[in-house]
Amino acid sequence: MSDAPFVHESAYVDDGAVIGAGTKIWHFCHIMAGATIGERCSLGQNVVMMPRTRMGTNCKIQNNVSIYEGVELEDDVFCGPSMVFTNVINPRSHVSRKTEYRRTLVKRGASIGANATIVCGVTLGEYAFVGAGAVVTKDVLPYGLMAGVPARRIGWMCQCGERLPDSGTGTCPACGTSYERRGDGIAPIQGIHKR
Repeated sequence: MSDAPFVHESAYVDDGAVIGAGTKIWHFCHIMAGATIGERCSLGQNVVMMPRTRMGTNCKIQNNVSIYEGVELEDDVFCGPSMVFTNVINPRSHVSRKTEYRRTLVKRGASIGANATIVCGVTLGEYAFVGAGAVVTKDVLPYGLMAGVPARRIGWMCQCGERLPDSGTGTCPACGTSYERRGDGIAPIQGIHKR
Protein backbone atom coordinates (compact mmCIF):
# COMPACT_ATOMS: atom_id res chain seq x y z
CA MET A 1 0.00 0.00 0.00
CA SER A 2 1.39 3.37 -1.04
CA ASP A 3 1.91 6.26 1.36
CA ALA A 4 1.70 8.71 -1.53
CA PRO A 5 -0.78 11.58 -1.04
CA PHE A 6 -4.21 11.17 -2.60
CA VAL A 7 -5.47 14.14 -4.61
CA HIS A 8 -8.99 13.94 -6.05
CA GLU A 9 -9.15 14.57 -9.80
CA SER A 10 -11.22 17.74 -9.26
CA ALA A 11 -8.65 19.32 -6.90
CA TYR A 12 -5.83 21.63 -7.94
CA VAL A 13 -2.37 21.39 -6.40
CA ASP A 14 -0.03 24.06 -7.75
CA ASP A 15 3.63 23.40 -8.46
CA GLY A 16 5.62 24.33 -5.36
CA ALA A 17 3.06 23.05 -2.84
CA VAL A 18 4.37 20.38 -0.44
CA ILE A 19 2.07 17.53 0.60
CA GLY A 20 3.05 14.88 3.14
CA ALA A 21 2.68 11.11 2.86
CA GLY A 22 -0.76 9.65 3.46
CA THR A 23 -2.56 13.00 3.13
CA LYS A 24 -5.94 13.05 1.34
CA ILE A 25 -7.16 16.09 -0.59
CA TRP A 26 -10.78 15.80 -1.64
CA HIS A 27 -13.13 17.39 -4.18
CA PHE A 28 -12.65 20.97 -5.46
CA CYS A 29 -9.73 21.88 -3.19
CA HIS A 30 -7.01 24.32 -4.23
CA ILE A 31 -3.56 24.08 -2.69
CA MET A 32 -1.42 27.00 -3.85
CA ALA A 33 2.32 27.16 -4.46
CA GLY A 34 4.22 27.64 -1.21
CA ALA A 35 1.63 25.89 0.98
CA THR A 36 2.94 23.03 3.15
CA ILE A 37 0.77 20.15 4.38
CA GLY A 38 2.11 17.49 6.74
CA GLU A 39 1.57 13.74 6.73
CA ARG A 40 -1.77 11.97 7.27
CA CYS A 41 -3.95 15.07 6.90
CA SER A 42 -7.45 15.10 5.45
CA LEU A 43 -8.81 18.12 3.56
CA GLY A 44 -12.53 17.95 2.85
CA GLN A 45 -14.39 19.38 -0.10
CA ASN A 46 -13.67 22.97 -1.18
CA VAL A 47 -10.67 23.68 1.07
CA VAL A 48 -8.24 26.39 -0.03
CA MET A 49 -4.68 26.79 1.26
CA MET A 50 -2.97 30.02 0.29
CA PRO A 51 0.79 30.52 -0.30
CA ARG A 52 3.10 30.53 2.74
CA THR A 53 0.64 28.65 4.96
CA ARG A 54 1.60 25.60 6.99
CA MET A 55 -0.33 22.62 8.32
CA GLY A 56 1.26 20.03 10.61
CA THR A 57 0.65 16.28 10.64
CA ASN A 58 -2.66 14.52 11.21
CA CYS A 59 -4.86 17.62 10.76
CA LYS A 60 -8.51 17.27 9.77
CA ILE A 61 -9.95 20.16 7.77
CA GLN A 62 -13.65 19.82 7.03
CA ASN A 63 -15.55 21.21 4.02
CA ASN A 64 -15.45 24.89 2.98
CA VAL A 65 -12.46 26.11 5.00
CA SER A 66 -9.98 28.68 3.64
CA ILE A 67 -6.54 28.86 5.23
CA TYR A 68 -5.22 32.34 4.44
CA GLU A 69 -1.66 33.68 4.49
CA GLY A 70 -0.62 34.25 8.09
CA VAL A 71 -2.36 31.13 9.42
CA GLU A 72 -0.33 28.23 10.82
CA LEU A 73 -1.80 24.96 12.10
CA GLU A 74 0.34 22.69 14.28
CA ASP A 75 -0.15 18.90 14.50
CA ASP A 76 -3.52 17.25 15.23
CA VAL A 77 -5.66 20.35 14.59
CA PHE A 78 -9.36 19.95 13.72
CA CYS A 79 -11.18 22.64 11.72
CA GLY A 80 -14.95 22.11 11.53
CA PRO A 81 -17.14 22.70 8.49
CA SER A 82 -17.25 26.28 7.18
CA MET A 83 -15.20 27.75 10.02
CA VAL A 84 -13.45 30.99 9.06
CA PHE A 85 -9.94 32.37 9.47
CA THR A 86 -9.18 36.01 8.71
CA ASN A 87 -5.80 37.62 8.08
CA VAL A 88 -6.46 41.39 8.04
CA ILE A 89 -8.10 43.31 10.89
CA ASN A 90 -9.57 46.16 8.79
CA PRO A 91 -10.13 44.99 5.20
CA ARG A 92 -11.21 47.32 2.40
CA SER A 93 -11.63 46.27 -1.20
CA HIS A 94 -9.98 49.45 -2.48
CA VAL A 95 -7.03 49.44 0.01
CA SER A 96 -4.24 46.86 -0.36
CA ARG A 97 -3.35 45.39 3.03
CA LYS A 98 -1.07 42.56 1.87
CA THR A 99 1.75 43.90 4.04
CA GLU A 100 -0.52 43.90 7.11
CA TYR A 101 -1.40 40.20 7.40
CA ARG A 102 -1.51 39.16 11.05
CA ARG A 103 -0.27 35.79 12.23
CA THR A 104 -2.78 33.31 13.60
CA LEU A 105 -1.35 30.24 15.32
CA VAL A 106 -3.45 27.18 16.12
CA LYS A 107 -1.43 24.99 18.46
CA ARG A 108 -1.29 21.23 18.68
CA GLY A 109 -4.55 19.37 19.25
CA ALA A 110 -6.87 22.38 19.11
CA SER A 111 -10.39 21.95 17.73
CA ILE A 112 -12.46 24.65 16.05
CA GLY A 113 -16.20 24.01 15.67
CA ALA A 114 -18.41 24.48 12.63
CA ASN A 115 -19.03 28.08 11.53
CA ALA A 116 -16.68 29.52 14.16
CA THR A 117 -14.65 32.61 13.23
CA ILE A 118 -11.04 33.14 14.30
CA VAL A 119 -10.14 36.83 14.02
CA CYS A 120 -6.53 37.22 12.91
CA GLY A 121 -3.65 37.86 15.27
CA VAL A 122 -4.60 35.35 17.96
CA THR A 123 -3.09 32.12 19.28
CA LEU A 124 -5.25 29.13 20.17
CA GLY A 125 -3.42 27.16 22.86
CA GLU A 126 -2.78 23.42 22.87
CA TYR A 127 -5.97 21.36 22.95
CA ALA A 128 -8.18 24.46 23.07
CA PHE A 129 -11.76 23.81 22.01
CA VAL A 130 -13.76 26.49 20.18
CA GLY A 131 -17.49 25.80 20.07
CA ALA A 132 -19.59 25.99 16.92
CA GLY A 133 -20.42 29.54 15.86
CA ALA A 134 -18.05 31.21 18.35
CA VAL A 135 -16.11 34.35 17.36
CA VAL A 136 -12.61 34.30 18.82
CA THR A 137 -11.07 37.79 19.18
CA LYS A 138 -8.38 37.10 21.82
CA ASP A 139 -5.78 34.46 22.62
CA VAL A 140 -7.16 31.20 24.00
CA LEU A 141 -5.49 29.37 26.89
CA PRO A 142 -4.43 25.75 26.41
CA TYR A 143 -7.36 23.39 27.11
CA GLY A 144 -9.78 26.35 27.19
CA LEU A 145 -13.39 25.73 26.12
CA MET A 146 -14.65 28.80 24.25
CA ALA A 147 -18.18 29.75 23.24
CA GLY A 148 -20.21 32.80 22.31
CA VAL A 149 -19.90 36.07 20.40
CA PRO A 150 -17.39 37.30 21.27
CA ALA A 151 -16.04 34.01 22.59
CA ARG A 152 -15.30 33.66 26.28
CA ARG A 153 -13.95 30.74 28.25
CA ILE A 154 -16.78 28.69 29.72
CA GLY A 155 -14.76 25.70 30.91
CA TRP A 156 -11.88 23.34 30.22
CA MET A 157 -11.41 20.39 27.88
CA CYS A 158 -9.27 17.27 28.20
CA GLN A 159 -6.81 16.25 25.50
CA CYS A 160 -9.23 13.46 24.62
CA GLY A 161 -12.02 15.95 23.86
CA GLU A 162 -14.17 15.48 26.96
CA ARG A 163 -15.22 18.37 29.18
CA LEU A 164 -13.44 18.63 32.51
CA PRO A 165 -14.93 19.86 35.79
CA ASP A 166 -15.38 23.64 35.78
CA SER A 167 -12.35 24.06 38.05
CA GLY A 168 -10.21 22.36 35.39
CA THR A 169 -8.55 20.25 38.06
CA GLY A 170 -9.01 16.58 38.79
CA THR A 171 -9.19 13.54 36.56
CA CYS A 172 -10.95 13.16 33.21
CA PRO A 173 -13.63 10.49 33.62
CA ALA A 174 -13.17 9.35 30.02
CA CYS A 175 -9.41 8.77 29.71
CA GLY A 176 -8.05 9.16 33.26
CA THR A 177 -5.70 12.11 32.56
CA SER A 178 -5.30 14.28 35.66
CA TYR A 179 -4.98 18.08 35.53
CA GLU A 180 -3.74 20.77 37.88
CA ARG A 181 -3.81 24.57 37.92
CA ARG A 182 -0.81 26.34 36.38
CA GLY A 183 -0.99 30.12 36.52
CA ASP A 184 -4.21 31.23 34.84
CA GLY A 185 -4.61 27.90 33.10
CA ILE A 186 -4.38 24.15 33.58
CA ALA A 187 -1.94 21.43 32.52
CA PRO A 188 -1.89 17.65 32.68
CA ILE A 189 -0.03 16.03 35.55
CA GLN A 190 2.56 13.93 33.72
CA GLY A 191 2.51 10.21 34.22
CA ILE A 192 -0.99 9.92 35.75
CA HIS A 193 -3.38 8.63 33.10
CA LYS A 194 -4.76 5.33 31.90
CA ARG A 195 -3.51 5.38 28.30
